[in-house]
Amino acid sequence: MKSLLVLLMLVLLASCSDRYQHAKDFGPASPTAQTHATEPVPHSEPLSVTGNQRNYRVMGETYWVQLNPEQNLQERGIASWYGMKFHGHATANGEIYDVYQYTAAHKTLPLPSYVKVTREDNGKSVVVRVNDRGPFHEGRIIDLSYVAAKRIGLDKDGTTPVTMTLLAAPQRHSERWIQVSALSSSEAAWKQRADIARLIEPANWPVTVQVREQNGTRLHKVRIGPIPSLQGLEDTLKVLEQNNMTNTSVLAAHQL
Repeated sequence: MKSLLVLLMLVLLASCSDRYQHAKDFGPASPTAQTHATEPVPHSEPLSVTGNQRNYRVMGETYWVQLNPEQNLQERGIASWYGMKFHGHATANGEIYDVYQYTAAHKTLPLPSYVKVTREDNGKSVVVRVNDRGPFHEGRIIDLSYVAAKRIGLDKDGTTPVTMTLLAAPQRHSERWIQVSALSSSEAAWKQRADIARLIEPANWPVTVQVREQNGTRLHKVRIGPIPSLQGLEDTLKVLEQNNMTNTSVLAAHQL
C-alpha cells in the first residue's frame, strides 16, 4: 500500500518537472478563446489526497499548511497571476492547471479551499478555488489563474494589493478510489463487481462499474470507493491481494 502512495507522489512530481520549460511566464495567445468558464460556487470538498502534507520547504523556507483555518479568515497582501508557463501541468493537489478555470495558488490554505479576492483600489472581486501552492515571492499572498486575473483587471497590472477572504475550507478527510480492472467485457466487469462486493461486504464501500471510451475502445472500469480513510484503503487492498487481485490502482477524485 505504501509503495502505491509513493508511486502516486512520484508520478505527480514527474508531471511537475517540465513546467519550467519556458523561461518566463506569459498569457494565452487568444485570451478570449475559452473564457466560458464561470466562477465556482464555494462548498466544502473532501481534502485533496496530495498537496496537504503538514509542512513543506521551498527555496529554503518552511511552510505549514493550515489544516483547520479560522472561519472567514482574511489576509491582505499582493496578488499576482500565472499563465501559460504552467498551463497543462499538474498543480500541487494533482489536478491539471488550466488558465481558463477560476483557480489559484496559496502557500498554506488546505486544498481545495474557496476564497474571494477583492482588489483594494477599485473593489473588483473574484471567487476562486485554491488547488495549488505559491506564490513564493515576498509580500505576495495569492496567485490567480489567467481568467480569474482577467476578471478583476489583474492581467494588465501584473500585481495589485488585495484582501483575500476564506469562503469554504475542505473537509478533514480525503477520499480515494481503488480501480481493480478495466475490462472490455461488460459481463465480466459486472461479475467481478459482484464478487468484490461480497468480499468487502463488512466495510460496505461502494463498488461500481464505470464505462469509459479510451483510444476508441469501450472499457468497463471496476472501482471501489470513495474510501474516506487511509486504514480503510489499506484493509481493502489487503483483501484484494489475498484474492489474487493485485493489479490495482489507487485514484484521487480528479483521476476518475
